[in-house]
Amino acid sequence: MLSESLTKTKLIDPLILTLLQNIREHRSRLINLSCLEVDPNLSNIISNEEGKELYIENEFHKAEGFRKLHIEVAEFSKRLKILHCVFFPDPKYDIPIFGMDLVKVNEVVSAAIVDLSPSSKNQNIKYDKLLSSIDKSVFESKRDIPGWGDIFSENVFFASLKNEIEKNVFCKIVDHYLLVLIKLSQSVSVDSDQEIIQERIKYQKNYCIQQMKNEKTSLVLLKYFNKKWVDEYIKKVLFDF
Repeated sequence: MLSESLTKTKLIDPLILTLLQNIREHRSRLINLSCLEVDPNLSNIISNEEGKELYIENEFHKAEGFRKLHIEVAEFSKRLKILHCVFFPDPKYDIPIFGMDLVKVNEVVSAAIVDLSPSSKNQNIKYDKLLSSIDKSVFESKRDIPGWGDIFSENVFFASLKNEIEKNVFCKIVDHYLLVLIKLSQSVSVDSDQEIIQERIKYQKNYCIQQMKNEKTSLVLLKYFNKKWVDEYIKKVLFDF
């Protein structure tokens, strides 16, 4: 588990720390929140080898309505900083997949993305208006969704952040998406319909498969680890199904 002291004293910059604290706060409101046991060899990794300094720290939880709540904070070679978060719903519940990534190279936020991705057909009808009403006009450098990104909703937000105003607004957008997610999770009950449960399982599998097509993830990790370890980390930690 990512310790509070490490988060505050290591090399986490203020933007990532703000987002991290916000995500944790929303996560704490979930019912029956508890830790998930994960192979320690795949959860917390630190290296001080010159030229290949890195640390990767993960938090794994589960809660009512969610099979896995994952937060990853990482830094590579003192220049690439990443905050990655995916909340995978329990397929028995009608809850979307919350995903958020922030990538910072030196002092430039090259990528900031957040979405409530559908975990079943037509699910986003329930919360589409709550997300589409957010004013995102302040951002100058919105980015195109990659080819594998058909898993995202119409309200996925993806941009480079150019200044403090954009960073602050992005934090507010993440907060809003999390508010919608938590509210949804508190208003749904367990489904017994096996057909819809299987549909949600299929959607989650496809979400993971498509995410694994993002070659940037493996290319970064392959600079520090062998391919077997990278494949295992991606399939067991980041996008397990």
